[in-house]
Amino acid sequence: MKQTTLFGWAAALAMVLAAFGIWQLQPNVAQADSNDPPGFQVVPSWPKPLPNQWQIGQVPGIAVDRDDNIWIVQRPRSMTNDERGASDYDIGTGQVLDGPARPQGSISDCCFPAPSVMQFSAKGDLLRAWGGPVDPGKCVETADENTTCQWPGSEHGIFVDHNMNVWLSGQQGGSVLKFSRNGDFLMQIGRRQPPVRNSNDTNGGVRGTPLMAQPADLEVDPENNELYVADGYTNLRVLVVDGNTGMYKRHWGAYGQRPVDDTGNVGPYIKNQVPAPHFRNPVHAVRITNDGLVYVADRTNNRIQVFDKKKAGTVDCQNPTGARGVCGYLGEIFVERDTLGPGSTWDIDVSPDKRQKFLYNADGSNNYVWTLLRSTGQILSTFGRNGRNAGQFHWVHNLAVDSKGNIYTAEVDTGKRVQKFKQKGKAKDKHDDDDD
Repeated sequence: MKQTTLFGWAAALAMVLAAFGIWQLQPNVAQADSNDPPGFQVVPSWPKPLPNQWQIGQVPGIAVDRDDNIWIVQRPRSMTNDERGASDYDIGTGQVLDGPARPQGSISDCCFPAPSVMQFSAKGDLLRAWGGPVDPGKCVETADENTTCQWPGSEHGIFVDHNMNVWLSGQQGGSVLKFSRNGDFLMQIGRRQPPVRNSNDTNGGVRGTPLMAQPADLEVDPENNELYVADGYTNLRVLVVDGNTGMYKRHWGAYGQRPVDDTGNVGPYIKNQVPAPHFRNPVHAVRITNDGLVYVADRTNNRIQVFDKKKAGTVDCQNPTGARGVCGYLGEIFVERDTLGPGSTWDIDVSPDKRQKFLYNADGSNNYVWTLLRSTGQILSTFGRNGRNAGQFHWVHNLAVDSKGNIYTAEVDTGKRVQKFKQKGKAKDKHDDDDD
């Protein structure tokens, strides 16, 4: 597939970085070796085997906490009957974990579905496991919207904040859940409901927050404890709420403008098309960097849009031409613009150095992890390829970076695994147009 990179916002970003006093890189200038991308080597023995004959299903979310422990959220309901062969029950339907009893009990020696939330050490030891349909006591529904906990029908995103609270999002459930590290339920934002597009309706939601519909990803800004939600598969917007109360703060769509309630006029993505005026389904990831920028993965548009967190979210702001510096919008990065289907920009994270020099993008269609120079959007290298072996991917869905620069990845569809890639030296080769 031909590599296509478009970066039109370097000057605007350089001005913002300069305002923040952050190191900046001017485009079209030869770079020193210090800007060569890091190399990565898969650790095939990570994580260690699970206890209790547990098995995991699709892994849609992965996060690293302040202690460099790794958290995943996985989908036990996505396991096939043979993957849960030790169970006395067939798979359920809908949101039900266990279905009809097997007439003769278990069908094989292994395995059982594991809890949905799992914490691992950097060495791969399982430290905690709780929640989800295997452990329903962690999330109990009540008649009171202020106390109810409605676990989603399909788990999706996970984030562990600076206070070690665990945040979860999901499809088949229009809410975000907040737990302690031990799985104690703390708060629900939103409610379970059929997906309804109401991007700009700020009335009628729990705690005054607009109702979400299938939120995909989330992150808490430690500077002010604001929760950013990529909301996501229906509403096509970024939503910001208070991390303590869940109360609504602001929201925005593509180019920082008021998100549309109906994007039918955008139509399907066409290879290398003129940039779409609106986000497409889904707005899949959101990341905040130390220099006050917000990166949003617009997955099927094959792009990452960049915003100033102090300016994005102005009520009713209009930016129909995508002008930089308007509505908090700074620019966009395109990756593999000829990618169709689920798109190329699935998840985003950054390198752990002070300047967060490198931007990493999980691409579940082409099954790469891309390394980009964050200050210009220049594509530097990739690792991975489509496949089942260690170091290869099938629908790499999310990634997370620890303080040492190691990358952890999570796979959905039939991938159903997590992998660790240890940072080691420099990347061997930059991505080019040559076929393997």
